[in-house]
Amino acid sequence: MFKGQPKGLLIAFLANMGERFSFYIMMACLVFFLQARFGLAEDKAGNIYSTFYLLTYALALVGGFIADRTRNYKGTIFMGILIMLLGKILIAVPGLTYPITLVALFVIALGNGLFKGNLQAIVGQLYDKPEFAHLRDRAFSVFYMGINIGAFFAPSAANGIRNWYLRSQGYIYDADLAGLSNSFLSGRLEDTTQLQILTDKMAGAPVADLQAYTTDYIEAFSTGYNYAFGLAAIAMTISLVVYIFYHRLLPDRKKQIEENIVAAKMPWSEEKPRIIALLLVFLVVIFFWMSFHQNGLTLSFFARDYTATNVGPMTNMFFELKSFLAIIVAIIGLIYLVRKKSKKIEKLIGAGMLLVGATLAWYFYGTYSESNPIQPEIFQQFNPIFIVFLTPVVIALFTYWNKKGMEPSSPRKIGIGMILAASGFVIMILGSRGLTSPADLGDMPSPDRISPYWLINTYVVLTISELFLSPMGISFVSKVSPPRLQGLMQGGWLGATAIGNGLLFVGSLLWIRIELWILWSVFVACCLVSAAFIFSIMKRLENATGNM
Repeated sequence: MFKGQPKGLLIAFLANMGERFSFYIMMACLVFFLQARFGLAEDKAGNIYSTFYLLTYALALVGGFIADRTRNYKGTIFMGILIMLLGKILIAVPGLTYPITLVALFVIALGNGLFKGNLQAIVGQLYDKPEFAHLRDRAFSVFYMGINIGAFFAPSAANGIRNWYLRSQGYIYDADLAGLSNSFLSGRLEDTTQLQILTDKMAGAPVADLQAYTTDYIEAFSTGYNYAFGLAAIAMTISLVVYIFYHRLLPDRKKQIEENIVAAKMPWSEEKPRIIALLLVFLVVIFFWMSFHQNGLTLSFFARDYTATNVGPMTNMFFELKSFLAIIVAIIGLIYLVRKKSKKIEKLIGAGMLLVGATLAWYFYGTYSESNPIQPEIFQQFNPIFIVFLTPVVIALFTYWNKKGMEPSSPRKIGIGMILAASGFVIMILGSRGLTSPADLGDMPSPDRISPYWLINTYVVLTISELFLSPMGISFVSKVSPPRLQGLMQGGWLGATAIGNGLLFVGSLLWIRIELWILWSVFVACCLVSAAFIFSIMKRLENATGNM
């Protein structure tokens, strides 16, 4: 994977993987933590989630501006990691007040703003040398896999820490009990019958004081998330250590300019069409991220409220990390075994991995019962693992098109990605037929539960759309950005992501007001209109960027 690549790519890969593992621990459970700790309804928790996501990416503009002005990208990245670490240590403290929690989230967002865009810029700078230039697109796909390897393990890690703490306090996880407890404590729950049933079941005896029991349960529930945030802080510490010891392998922009590897500045006549092309692309991707990042908001609400809470042993294989990893090992082994380019030693290793993975998977399958509980946060693992497995497939598709002289330009890939994203939400429309809307349910759990494969298939399609749009988009920004504005333009890409994240609240706002199929139709419309726009200006984009 790293063969032929500059050594700095591995360092950027590892630093980014640790930070993304840390980040996605938070995103897997942040909205649930806010509801549990402060008793917030879905729309208010969604507003905070959306604002945090917005600031996380919007502040990349500040980070890019600082790095471009000082040409000290590595120093800016270091400060970003350090600030993020401080914020995650703060939010890991149990019992924080609401204002201090918001301060901690802002500190994390600020650190991410200094870190993320500049790390992307510095990866691009690794490929400014002519001998590495042809590897740029492949490098960003590898870099993007680092993001998603970290993100894959994050939901299971967050759930494991939370569940461990709940058990230490004499409780077990129950999403319905947490939701009803919040509604009861905030005075919104009129009928306590279902709450009484769940508390009696949890306690193993009739609960006389619902107020005391639900208060204790929510306290343990939210504190478990604090400990999960503590794990995020540990991951950030590892990223910091890796960066401190190996940042010398990353390029120094000042030296690159002094050695004439890159120009300090290009004429405005050349910069202008590049900047316009980038701004037009940024405009389009706003609506992709507004729709795509519903995976941590309305799609998570759907996983919690409308998806089956218990599954059979085969489906449970994909919700338990140990069995899922066994399946992954077997698949990787099979790939090495049947691949024509594999050497004999690689085929032997592949056969061993296939045997071990398949044996473990069969063993784990035998340990599962006919009905196994699943937890909504675990759905967050499907997008990143699909990224890891589908990236080589999409790259192979691009390579095939390239050999046939049919490979789409980067802006055209983005347009295709928008159409694919729309089709992902069409799956949700089909899956939501006949379901009672959240507005009609009120604070009661839904009596209707559907197969988790509706959401899983949605994540498959959204993942493919992401692979057409995100890593290629980052690479495109790296190629097209004027040399003096690389940090700012990467910040612009993240700024567009920020605006899309800032619009996430549209989903949570509509969640409690309209039918589900209408909600998903809103995102279908956003993606299709965006795709139509980018195809309408395609010639201009391709001409301005030399069909890159």
